[in-house]
Amino acid sequence: MLSLQHARCLLLLRSQSRASPWGWRTATAFLSTTSPATASPTSQPSHADLTLKEIVAQIPDGLGSIPQSRVRNFSVIAHIDHGKSTLSDCLLELTGNITSAEKKAKAQYTDTLKVERERGITVKAQTASMVYRHPKDGKEYLLNLVDTPGHVDFAYEVSRSLSACQGALLLVDATQGIQAQTLSTYAFAQEAKLSIIPVVTKSDLPHAQTDDVTLQMATTFDMDLEDVLVTSAKTGQGVHAILPAVIDRISAPGGDPTAPLRARLIDSWYDPTRGVVCLVQVVDGSIKENDRISAHSLAAFESFSVQEVGVLCPYQLRTGSLLTGQVGYVIAGMRSTRQAKMGDTIYHHQKGAAEAAEAGVDPLPGFETAKSMLFASIYPLDTQDFDSLELAVNKLTLNDASVTVQREGSNTSLGSGLRCGFLGLLHMEVFNQRLRDEFGTAVLLTSPTVPYRIIHSQKEGETAEVKVIQTLADWPDPATTPNYRDLKIEEPVVEATILTPVTSVGAITTCLKERRGVQEDVKYLDDKNVVLTYRLPWQEVVTDLHDVVKNVSAGYASLNYKEAGYASDDLVKVELALNGEEVDALSFVCHRTKAEREGRRVALKLKNVIDRQNFEINIQAKVGRKVVARERVAPYRKDVLVTKAGKNVGGGDVTRKKKLLEKQKQGKKRAKMVGKVSLSQEAFWAVISKD
Repeated sequence: MLSLQHARCLLLLRSQSRASPWGWRTATAFLSTTSPATASPTSQPSHADLTLKEIVAQIPDGLGSIPQSRVRNFSVIAHIDHGKSTLSDCLLELTGNITSAEKKAKAQYTDTLKVERERGITVKAQTASMVYRHPKDGKEYLLNLVDTPGHVDFAYEVSRSLSACQGALLLVDATQGIQAQTLSTYAFAQEAKLSIIPVVTKSDLPHAQTDDVTLQMATTFDMDLEDVLVTSAKTGQGVHAILPAVIDRISAPGGDPTAPLRARLIDSWYDPTRGVVCLVQVVDGSIKENDRISAHSLAAFESFSVQEVGVLCPYQLRTGSLLTGQVGYVIAGMRSTRQAKMGDTIYHHQKGAAEAAEAGVDPLPGFETAKSMLFASIYPLDTQDFDSLELAVNKLTLNDASVTVQREGSNTSLGSGLRCGFLGLLHMEVFNQRLRDEFGTAVLLTSPTVPYRIIHSQKEGETAEVKVIQTLADWPDPATTPNYRDLKIEEPVVEATILTPVTSVGAITTCLKERRGVQEDVKYLDDKNVVLTYRLPWQEVVTDLHDVVKNVSAGYASLNYKEAGYASDDLVKVELALNGEEVDALSFVCHRTKAEREGRRVALKLKNVIDRQNFEINIQAKVGRKVVARERVAPYRKDVLVTKAGKNVGGGDVTRKKKLLEKQKQGKKRAKMVGKVSLSQEAFWAVISKD
């Protein structure tokens, strides 16, 4: 490692060299006595102007002639909005996967979903294979790139993608520096034992602090300063140095090409005409079209004929086979989501799993099952559309295996629905939008709840009974539950990491304490930035903590979190009732000290979003039998004292007027007893919205 003084000198010379093409080469020569020499700037490969199909056509025997030693699998990881997709597009253009015209016409080429383009974020990892001729040896290399999401809600997608890689590009925005999610993704890559290539992005921006961020990366992650690449995907600066670095610094995938086929299923999606499309990583052996394949989790009699094999560029490019170490797609006529289990091992068909084991085909390690951190119910707008909703959800979960789904009993007011588990609030919103965009399915999504644990106390020496509650309809009733006071109620907690400027520490600390946060660690990255580690209830984080942290720090702080088990506290259920009828979909759980305040807030918000009816609507928030808040939605009133002709009823006879008013009053009372309150989506979001 360079000393800090030496590093600053190197950075100074690097910045001065940008005005001259010889400056950087001179700088490295000047410092070569005390630091490793830096390679000269990389020139463009000779076939950069060709398309990928033209490049593959020039290779004898196509991609099959590229040996395993010249295959590299790497991912692009970073904090959200640090330029992952933009850099990926630039690399695709550099290698001929897309043309300059295609890149200009379709920004963020690797973000294929409508929700990704509308929100400007990546929610699904996207794979693209590239053929690149190394300028040193003139040989073609097959590079498999995985562009990963940056938001913390999609960390499971990142961890699954990293399992298919041997290295990663760790990106940091030159205008923002290291953020909370940067530290998290770096830890993911370290845990997966990947070779990490540090890259500074957006160096062309006027307010970029390229040298400071370069030094920050080198010191924070204990890296050599000259290993940090400085790039701008917008102008192309430094991008040509990335792929040679991938080849030189990342090892080829392991595996035995002569062994029986073992391929890991890392992703899948549903094609309306061809069925399930599987994205696989070939660990051992090879897979070709017309092969008969099966999967470890399937029954012995289930097998499929491979119809098509190829690589993603990110469009599908048919190659006919996939060899050891390669990543590509397989279409084999699968029609059910059950037949394409994420993390499953695919092998050539045997009579069964036992026969496969005898043949030496042991299953590969699968993926850790995603643990749902948030639950919400989905109902069709029309109760007759439940079957089509269930079909759409099953197809979508094929592409998003982190969502858990189970049928929910018929709700008296909403009908039959599905109880779904998500990784976070953004994950839930994206899933809802994808249902609408990709399947045309509009749904009613209830307010989300976190899973709680109810522990029944036992006699000494006996094991306590633990019940996990995913829906508040199962919350124990204080009036009917025996020994309710002896119950121990636990809520999920997370370890939150907040990277913030030193000037915002006080405001953020106050905010976290208000949300029952407990400080665990404080670490200064440098004289300007500090990392706060807090233990917080997940319910306090999931609603709006990210927005609050951004607001109190003027947008400079960033938040990341990870699961940290359960913790007990004095929690109560706040029941929301409409005209005396409890609506579990609107009820929520909070700390006892906040019950009255939160009850008033939600009741008032419901009053503003529930449409007026022909009858009165009483909104009550209750804790047990105690009403802590009440609001009233006034009914529409018809003037019964005026006839159709516009004349007053009864002239001056007050008895006739009283009779008509009393009749109207009794009618509204009957309507209130039998009338159903119409609830919109805004009513359910009122429970979690803090606006």
